[in-house]
Amino acid sequence: MSEQTAKFNIGQVVKHRIFSFRGVIFDVDPTFNNSEEWWLSIPEHMRPHKDQPFYHLLAENNDTEYVAYVSEQNLLADQSGEPVRHPQVREMFGCHSDGTYELLRGQTH
Repeated sequence: MSEQTAKFNIGQVVKHRIFSFRGVIFDVDPTFNNSEEWWLSIPEHMRPHKDQPFYHLLAENNDTEYVAYVSEQNLLADQSGEPVRHPQVREMFGCHSDGTYELLRGQTH
């Protein structure tokens, strides 16, 4: 597998291109780094290839907040300008007046 440069950045708000959720990126894996069981649980016709960046999101949909692991091919930049309501956002990020997020000191790996 060859590693690719990540298209999105930590602190960027993104949305899923198929499913109705969005979130703030808090970590990036250069290639797939989850269990084979997780990967195989994705329906084959929707299963992303492993040799692309995968993003850890503090995610939300209309009903709940959660952590998501999403391939780059399934993400789009969120242009809504709406804040992300996930409760951990305030623990990990500072928010700028323009709606962007920046990791707080001590939150990097």
